Amino acid sequence: MTGPSEQPYVPPTFPISIKGVVLDPQRRVLLLKNERQEWELPGGKLEGPETPEQRVETEIREESGWAATAGPLLDVWMYEPLPSRKVFIVTYGCTALDAHRPPVISHEHKEAGLFHRDEVPGLVMPQGYKDSIARWYELQIRA
Repeated sequence: MTGPSEQPYVPPTFPISIKGVVLDPQRRVLLLKNERQEWELPGGKLEGPETPEQRVETEIREESGWAATAGPLLDVWMYEPLPSRKVFIVTYGCTALDAHRPPVISHEHKEAGLFHRDEVPGLVMPQGYKDSIARWYELQIRA
């Protein structure tokens, strides 16, 4: 209940970013370098009528030129790329349909890279992405 001088409660809102962990035929993970000089997974903001799975498939195609299908949900976590700026991250394991050619770099990134599993821990990137990548590799081994 609010009194005459109290404002109604407004819950905080955060952008939702849908990201994909996608491997090429050599089992290297696709990563993109952003303006903060960090490696990140391909993906983007959830908006409009697309489902999260459709969004990640669209973003992978737009950011790398690769077609991919979204698989299982890997993780959700809160990321603070800048002080007081939080983004809710959702990651999916994805299967590349045409990763036999090098990725194309979009205008959104500075560089594209393909990294083997053992290279990922040493990269400059949020721990949440590293955890999602490790989870996708583990699921691939079990399959």
